[in-house]
Amino acid sequence: MSKMGNLLANMFKKKKKKKLLAIENISRLSTQLPDFPKGGGFATGTIDLGGLEVCQVSTFNKIWATREGGPGGVGATFYEPSSMPDGFFLLGHYSQCNNNPLFGWVLGAKPCASDPLSLALPTSYSLVWTSESQKIKQDNNGYIWLPMAPNGYKAVGYVVTTSPEKPSLERIRCVRSDFTETVEVDRWIWGLKDEIDPNGLNVYGLRPKDKGVQAMGVSTGSFLVQNIGGSSDVSPCCLKNTKSTLFSMPNLSQIKALIEAYSPIIYCHPDEKYFPYTVNWFFQNGALLYQKGLETSPSAVQPDGSNLPQGGSDDGSYWLDLPIDDSAKEKIKKGDLDNANAYFHIKPMFGATFTDMAIWVFYPFNGPARAKLEFLTISLGKIGEHVGDWEHLTLRVSNFDGSLKCVYFSEHSGGTLLDASQLEFENGNKPVAYASLNGHAFYSKPGLVLQGSGRNGIRNDTAKGKAVMDTGVRAVVVAVDHLNAVEPPWLNYNRKWGPKLSYEIAKEIEKVKNALPGKLKEVFERIVKGVPNEVLGEEGPSGPKMKNSWNGDDKY
Repeated sequence: MSKMGNLLANMFKKKKKKKLLAIENISRLSTQLPDFPKGGGFATGTIDLGGLEVCQVSTFNKIWATREGGPGGVGATFYEPSSMPDGFFLLGHYSQCNNNPLFGWVLGAKPCASDPLSLALPTSYSLVWTSESQKIKQDNNGYIWLPMAPNGYKAVGYVVTTSPEKPSLERIRCVRSDFTETVEVDRWIWGLKDEIDPNGLNVYGLRPKDKGVQAMGVSTGSFLVQNIGGSSDVSPCCLKNTKSTLFSMPNLSQIKALIEAYSPIIYCHPDEKYFPYTVNWFFQNGALLYQKGLETSPSAVQPDGSNLPQGGSDDGSYWLDLPIDDSAKEKIKKGDLDNANAYFHIKPMFGATFTDMAIWVFYPFNGPARAKLEFLTISLGKIGEHVGDWEHLTLRVSNFDGSLKCVYFSEHSGGTLLDASQLEFENGNKPVAYASLNGHAFYSKPGLVLQGSGRNGIRNDTAKGKAVMDTGVRAVVVAVDHLNAVEPPWLNYNRKWGPKLSYEIAKEIEKVKNALPGKLKEVFERIVKGVPNEVLGEEGPSGPKMKNSWNGDDKY
């Protein structure tokens, strides 16, 4: 493996406000930003999008707030940047639901000397919505305005005021169309209860419509307004990085510093029996490669996976399995947490204004599932068991200053994206994750999460056990998209990391159901129908590079 492939990261007022304002805390991570090595365009404060220079502003003044509606019914607050760096102009205001500490940002922009016409003043404003007629808890009346852009330009954000008079044209800038792309709604920020009211609205986060490592749309940090009675033909756009190079992405030494600063701490459940393992040790300790039609003569896998079939598709022709010998099989199943590696994939996101660090953890074996049925917890026998379990966390870092903005927790076939303000941290700025018992899904808090409805479902139990994995201690960078890193052969093995089960899942389900008392049989059937195949363990999972998130955005 190359030097890059073997890279290890071993070093490593509360203030009273007005009663009507629900956001009372401004969130900050526990320590200052790392002192990143110099070089390139990473963490320099600004990014050139090819003629338009942008900066990220995260200090705000409150404009208007309401204390009802939206997630949790606690309202939302609208903000403007408290100041802009010299020469930079406002592109749009910020909004956030009141159920979390203030933790956000918006972009400011200024034309590069080579392209002085990349920004323009609006010609006027259109009043999108006002709270004047709304009987809601608010500190005063609010007004949301959309700038009207001149020909060849587009608005990329709104202006919020507490006055019915149009804002000054000097207050905001529009962006030339070639620096913009279309958007879609992101997380719900706020909305009113009465959806019949034509003056009502919903407010959402705003993000580029095209997503993934190749997409060049740039989030502005602003929001999107949709009137309940009908949306306007004109809505804001996002920005676009028009440069062909990814100059703002971190270099190798900066990647190492990011790993040292932010590599997550993973807590295993106290009752966990199946721990992570290093891929190479999995091969060295007897993992076997099977080929369709030659099932009676499996092949041993080379320690680096060099004899695994490369590329192609998951066509069922090959799969991996545990050793045939029972004692060797049980040894591998248990894993080896003390020597397990975490595998890092570094990729650009949102037009290289962010760096995503996807951290993959390999478990040789996924344990049996358990279900909660009313007041009972039952074992599901072999259901949920499978060989070769890949789980991951993704850290999203701002390329403007290297700050951690959010973390994605993979949870079986889905996951949860949380702002850094919502996370638990240890050892400085290292986010904490909890791996569920047997299933190894990641969660941000200890406790019980049910896959199902109401009081019934597949159990995902997490707790702070003594078995802990610091993913930065034995970090291995296996892929860096913008630097064309040499990848280990096993990463390009596109088939299953485990076999289809030798038992019939339907019979196993029937066995569990028959052991249940009357009404619980129906409850159990409903749970099983709604559970993804990955949880049921019908076949071994695919490797990291075969996941949709490898080239895409985890959340979508």
